[in-house]
Amino acid sequence: MKSNNKKKLRLYIFKSNKHIYASLIDDSTQKVITSSSTISREIKDKIKCTKNCATSHMVGKHIGIKLKKLGITEIIFDRGKNLYHGQVKAIAEATRKEGIIF
Repeated sequence: MKSNNKKKLRLYIFKSNKHIYASLIDDSTQKVITSSSTISREIKDKIKCTKNCATSHMVGKHIGIKLKKLGITEIIFDRGKNLYHGQVKAIAEATRKEGIIF
């Protein structure tokens, strides 16, 4: 999904069979700026199950903290082909709690 607004970056959510990933993408340069997932060092040690809403909440909080450190406050949320429900909703809500607007 290409964004028409080049100023905002896109937070893309990808779910595999075992893990969930959140990547911040700059569409103008076609580069991933930062990412967080259930295989990230900071999250991997704290979780028991890799695919549930609590784990997704941790991934969303972690990506929100990374975005704040980079000085990014507004993004475009791209859930891909996933429904806005369960794990995707948990990531979105946790990211919003960190002060990121979308």
